[in-house]
Parts: sequence; C-alpha cells; structure tokens
Amino acid sequence: MKRVLLAATAFAVLSQPAFAQTPAAHLTTPREALGHDIGEDYFLANYSQLVSYWKTLASQSDRAKMVDIGETSEGRRQYMMIVSSPQNLAKLDRYKQIAARLANAEGLTDDQAHALAAEGKAVIWIDGGMHASEVEHAQALMAGVYDMLSSNDAEARKILDNVVILFGQANPDGQDLLANWYMRNADPLKREFDTLPVIYQKYVGHDNNRDSYMVSQKETTNLNKIFFREWYPQIIYNHHQTGPLGAVVFIPPFRDPFNYNYDPLIMTELSEVGATMHSRLVSEGKGGSGMRSAANYSTWNNGMERTVAYFHNSIGILTEIIGHPTPMQLPLVADNQLPRNDLPLPVKPQIWHLKQSIDYSLSMNRAVLNYAASNRERLLFNIYRMGANSIARGNEDNWTVTGDRIDALKAAGKTSTPAALSAAGTAFKGEKTLDPALYESILHDPTHRDPRGYIITADQADFPTATKFVNALIKAGVKVDRAKTAFTVAGKTYPAGSYVVKTAQAYRPHVMDMFEPQDHPNDFAYPGGPPIAPYDAAGYTLAYQMGIKFDRVLDGFDGPFERLADVTAPPAGKIIGQGKAGFLISHEINDATILTNRLLKAKQPVYWVKTPTAVAGKTLAPGAIWVPASAQSRAILEAGSKSLGVDVYAADAAPKADTLKLKPVRVGVVDVYGGLQTTGWTQWTLEQFETPYTVVRAQRLDKGDLNKDFDVLIFPDAAIPEEAAFGGGMFRGGFGAKQPKPEEVPAQFRSWLGNITQEKTLPQVEKFVRQGGSVVAIGSSTSLANFMKLPIERSPAEIKDGKAQALPRTQFYIPGSLLTAKVDNTDPLAFGVPTTVDMFFDRSPTFKVADGSGMKPVAWFSGKHPLHSGWAWGQEHLDGSAAVVDASVGKGKLFLMGPEVNMRAQPHGTFKFLFNALFYGPAVAGQPAR
Repeated sequence: MKRVLLAATAFAVLSQPAFAQTPAAHLTTPREALGHDIGEDYFLANYSQLVSYWKTLASQSDRAKMVDIGETSEGRRQYMMIVSSPQNLAKLDRYKQIAARLANAEGLTDDQAHALAAEGKAVIWIDGGMHASEVEHAQALMAGVYDMLSSNDAEARKILDNVVILFGQANPDGQDLLANWYMRNADPLKREFDTLPVIYQKYVGHDNNRDSYMVSQKETTNLNKIFFREWYPQIIYNHHQTGPLGAVVFIPPFRDPFNYNYDPLIMTELSEVGATMHSRLVSEGKGGSGMRSAANYSTWNNGMERTVAYFHNSIGILTEIIGHPTPMQLPLVADNQLPRNDLPLPVKPQIWHLKQSIDYSLSMNRAVLNYAASNRERLLFNIYRMGANSIARGNEDNWTVTGDRIDALKAAGKTSTPAALSAAGTAFKGEKTLDPALYESILHDPTHRDPRGYIITADQADFPTATKFVNALIKAGVKVDRAKTAFTVAGKTYPAGSYVVKTAQAYRPHVMDMFEPQDHPNDFAYPGGPPIAPYDAAGYTLAYQMGIKFDRVLDGFDGPFERLADVTAPPAGKIIGQGKAGFLISHEINDATILTNRLLKAKQPVYWVKTPTAVAGKTLAPGAIWVPASAQSRAILEAGSKSLGVDVYAADAAPKADTLKLKPVRVGVVDVYGGLQTTGWTQWTLEQFETPYTVVRAQRLDKGDLNKDFDVLIFPDAAIPEEAAFGGGMFRGGFGAKQPKPEEVPAQFRSWLGNITQEKTLPQVEKFVRQGGSVVAIGSSTSLANFMKLPIERSPAEIKDGKAQALPRTQFYIPGSLLTAKVDNTDPLAFGVPTTVDMFFDRSPTFKVADGSGMKPVAWFSGKHPLHSGWAWGQEHLDGSAAVVDASVGKGKLFLMGPEVNMRAQPHGTFKFLFNALFYGPAVAGQPAR
C-alpha cells in the first residue's frame, strides 16, 4: 500500500500545474520537534509540545495560520490551526463571511446562495483531545496537521484548494495533565494514567462534552464561538475513544432514535459522510469499522459537540477508536468475526499499537476532507438550504411530529374507516392503514402547531436567571431580541426588557430543543423486553431546567424589538424605598445567594423571614432575606443589586415574624481519589455563587471530629456508592481511578488516597450529623440514610427475600428526564422554590417517609404522569414518592435529594435546594434584632 501511495505522490508532483503551491523547503518533522515519532510506543506529547510544534510549523508553512481562540479553565491559551492553500489563506475573511451568510440564510435567494456556494470554500472542523484520557486523538491531531502541511499528493492539493480546515485542541489542560502523568515515570514499562488523581478538566471532566448548550465552561465557549458565531463549519468532526470490543473504530451512521427537531437533510448527509469514511478504511484494508448497532451512540441528545451541530445544520461526526501508548491486545470476539452490514470488514486479533490507530484517524480525516472538497458547493448550499427551511418553518404554520402525536393518530384510527382506494405499497411488518383524513385532523391539529416564537417576560420572579438562559442561547448562536418598550401579543401585555426568541431563524432546531419538551419514544430490545438505554439524557429542555417563565406564541407577531448583539446583563437592580431599619430581598432570585455570601463575608447579620412579608406594595414569599441597616450592608447591597439585577427593598421596620439567623458556613465538598465529575460541577456552581468551600476526602473523613472543621458536608451523587439493587445511569460520578501505593504518586496527592467506606467513613459522618452538623446527600449518596437506619424506605421498590429491591426495568425505567414535583416552599429547605418545579431524574432515588418520623418530604411526585420532558416508563409508580427530604437527626440535619439538583450546573430551578441546605442547618431560630 505504501509503494502505491509513494508512486501516486511522485506522479502528482510531476504533473501538478505551475501555480500549485508546494510544501515548505523544510518542514520540521514530529521526530525533530518532539524527539519521538507521533504514535511511538510508550510516548505521549503534551499540549505545551503541541503548541511549540504548531508555532514552528506555522512559521515554516504558507499553508498554516495559528489562531488563539481563548483562555482555558486553567489559564492556558487554546489554539486552532487553520490549514488551506496560500491563496485561500489570503482570502480567509471573505470565506468566513460567505460561510456566515450561508449558515444564517437570512435575506438570500436560492440563486444568491448558489453563487456564494460557488465562490466559497468548505469549512471543516477537526479536533482532538476532548476527553483527555482518550489519548489517541490529541496525538492524531498533531499528525493530521503535519499530514496536510507536508503532503503534495493530488488529493491533498484538491483538499487544500477547496477546503478551509480548522484543526483544534478541545481540552488543552487535559492533554498536559494526561501526558505529563503518563510520562512521569522514566521506565516506559511502568507508564500509565489509570492512577490519575483528578478529573481531566478542571471542573467537569468527561462532561466537557455535555456542555454545548449550557456553554458554562471556557473551552465550550471558545468552541461554540468558532462553530456558531464566527466560522460556521459545515462538518464538525469530534474524535473520541474507545472503539467496540473486538473491533477498531465506530463511525456513523448511528442507531435510532434521532431528534425530531432538526432538518432531515442532516441525517442523509451524515450517512453519506459516514459511508465515505467506512469505504475509505475498507479500500485501504483497514478492518474493524462498525456502525449503528455496533455501539450505543445515537443522535437524540443535544449538548455534545457533535450533536449540538445537528441542531445548527452542521454535520456532526463522532468516531470512537481504540488505542493506547502502551501496546494492547485487540481481543477476539466471536460475533465480530462475522461480516455484517454494521461491521463489513472484521479485524483479526493482534497486539495493537497507538500508531495503527493514528493511521486510521489520518485515513478518516482524509475521507472527510476529500468528501468536503468533492462536494464543496453542495455542502455550502445545503447548510443554507437547511437554514432557509428553518426560517420558512418559523414563518408559517408548522407541526413537529412526535411520538405522542403518533399515539393520538393510532388512537383515532381505531374508530376510523380506512380509505376506499387500494393502499399503495406493501405491509412488510403488518402495518395498519388509517383514514388519510386523520393526517390533517390529528397531525395538523391547529392547537398543536409549533410556536412562531417565545416571550420571556421581564416581570418574572427571577429575571437574572432568565438572562442567564438567554445568554446560553446567544453563546450557541441563537438570535435573541429584547423589547425596547412595553408591547402586547395575543391580548397579553409584556413589559419593556422582555426577551423574544423567534423561531424564524436558521438555528430554529436548537431553539425548539431548548424550549419544547423532548418526547423520547419507548425503545425496547423487543416487545416486553428490557429498555435500550439512551445515549445520555432523554429529556433536558433547558428552559424547564432553569425554571424560566415563558409564553409560546403560535401566530406571527412583532413589536418594538432590538437584536442583542452579544451576551447581556439583566437590568440593573436598585434599592427601592426610603426605609431606614433594614433591607428585604426576595428569596426567589438565585443571585440573592451571592448577596448573602457577600454580606456574611463582611460579618453583616442576615436573616430569613419564615412567613410571607409585605413591603413596597408587594408580598415576598417565605424566606425573604432581612438585612439590618448599616453603612456597610447598604454599600454591599447597592453595588450588588446594580451588577446582579436584584432589587432590594428598604424597610421602615424589622419583620415581626419568626426568622432564622444565618451564619458563615464552613462547607466541605466530598471528593475521591481520581475525582468525581459531580464534585467538580458542585465546585463550579458554588464558585459562581461565591460560596466558599473546602474539598474533603476519605482520609480526613475517617479521622472524625468533623464538627471541628465543618458545618456542612456535601456528598454529591456517586460520592457514596449506590446499593447494588438500585443505581443511576449516564456518565455521572467518576471512572474509578486505581488506588496507587503512596510511594507511587507525588507527595501532594498522598493524602487524597483512600475510599469512602461503610466501616470507617460513614460512622464518622453519622456522628457529625448527630452532633449538630448538616449533610447534603444527593443521588446515590442518599444511601447514607439506610446506613444510619433512619425510618425511610426506597420507593418505588418491591420486596424480595425480605429486602427492598428496585423494580425491574421492564416495569419502571426513567433515564435522564425532567419530572415535575410538588414543593412545600414553607420549609426552609425549599424557600424561594415555586410550588411546582422540574427536577432532573436519572433512575434517581426517591423515598417513602413515615408520618411522625422526624423526616419531612419537601418535594414529591404526585399523580400518574410527572414526566415533563424525556422518557418515563412506569412513571405511575412514583406517585407519592418523596424527592427531597428534610430530616432532623440528633442535633443535626440530613438533607436527602434523590434527583440531581445540580446536574451539570444546568437545573437552576433546583439550585435553591442546595443553597438553602448550606445555611439552614447551622441557622439559629428566633426574632431579628431591632
């Protein structure tokens, strides 16, 4: 094969036109730059080496331009290497402008779009390093850049002439962390990264690829800006590991279901590109590529780099390949030796080297890039076509067909008469024909039209959080308007400052996915069989998670609107009134927690008022924050209200109601060796709301005397392992780093070693609670209640052999979805939470609490249909189950939160459960000082 490629290259050089550019006279090779070949056994290059090498290549080659795209979470610079012909690089601004005009699709005719497509160049993103422990693709990224800068074969020239390639490192911090840890041992045979002490992104680890619609992390912000606000690539290729067992690599197409919101052209183009990649590997004799049923990946969920692309009319490619710098055994799996549609060319078992995986990645890169070069105009025109389709759908009556509408159609069909004419087609699966008139009456029922837009009213209780939601949309490229003055739509008047998101825009699929419920189909292995788990969440509607109040507008509308050019701040808050006694703040605003923390840090007294409080002509819900007047408190509140958009009310007298006096709390967030993503997300959220904390691990917990150092301990999901009979899903928690011997790790990590155990750790935690401490237990960590033998039972459950067992998945199965719970917001644990709230539920613990047990349900599921977004099989079993419990234990408090109230820092609507729990336990009841 190598001889054929060399011959082809030689012919291409001899036959190239005089104007074609050639590589630099001398281009530094990887071995010259790194001292090793890329993919060499027992070697990993780190990000610092990548940056140094890229700078060298950019200085030597007229095909390359290195661009700084932003800062990383740990303060590094994140770089992108733009590769194309010198002629294209000279006109980058023009090609960027064309890509943007076609992607946004506004104000263009088809003829104008064709003309722009003929002039433009395909823009293709290829990255590596997203999940840093998947080390192959960060190394392949370096090899891919060198390949396109050094090659002069006909295919390479064709690609360079027709494509602008954006090569990017998706997680620079992680590459340095993993490579440095692997290479720390001088003995190559002892190199490993299974004992890495932390997650591979500062806060979120593996979830850095679950942040693309929330856009909370710096790296995601950088990438989204390239994808949806600057360069608008038509293909986004996101390399990952690892491949299916007994094979080498998974390549699209994916299994069903696909999301109903995006344009169907995305799926057909995705299949085209995937087929091209498989064909390339097979033609080169590179076996072991699987698709569809070869793995569990699907295209349902938004929020991953390659899936968020679908909602923006870009082709998102995921590949998952094997590979390790330490040679590994490619195993023999019998079923994967039988060729089939989803695994056309099996691969023989063998000792596998990282270099082989990199060779596969280079071939797959070439397949994608050659496809783009060959289909340049079609790619450019089709991204316009999908954007124009979205605009048209948003400007007229449109219906999105979902599973619940098909159920309605089938139900109506039971009482209808099929058409008299013979049905065209053959019933291969025993399909039943229905009356065609039902298409209009059911599937085009006017009450089920898609919205023309959404209005987020400025007078909702927590408008600063609504602004954060809008900013997430803007960072994902969505066009958002703001009302300059009050306006009326459908008979309702909205105040100035309200946000308006119309669906007549290119990124309509993303808009719909963020506002509308996901309706995941029932997906079982066979009738009556077990459910097939979704790849990640089934329901995640961001507006629901964040508790945003909005109206769906079904008819066209307009008003005094202005387009927001970039992320925005809420309107400045102010101090209202002339009262001299003190200040009142609504507990319904999440950012009131920031004010609370600033006041406590300044040693200012802060109280919660336990009953509704009247001030300035309005009534604040239970939990209103009372701050006695002082020069310092006023200064803090004046500055904070202005910057945060939180109104503060100056009162003439202190409240007469009972209060809880808060104190600065010493918070411990529990982590384990190797790191938990749930802990990282908890740290992230606490930092955003200026809550101080200390990370605490097993050795410190095991020593006991915890009340000496802490007032509150937070056990995130997965900090305490779940009972075997129960258990959540998705990629929460950690990936089980191995516990090395103390002498095998640097000294600063030795105190991190150890496990949280029932024998040593949990008795000390129970003692902490009974002596007056507070514990917040989330998700699987709520099993602490069972260890403490509290009068609480898991629900729903069945009794087998005298022990509670989870219901079988054929009866009860709710993967990551949003369920609506009822809330007692007179309990301090729920101050500021509305009386109903959407909670993120992923096979989460729920509870049955006995009356008179000292354990109080604060949030619970009521009724047979709590599902709001996602998939819930057997949801009726949750009726009456408690989701959040306020338990008094000895002198302390145990707060049980079965659903993930801080899931990936997305459910702002349930943050208050966490924030309240931090202050509630240590607070002192009584009357405020007057």
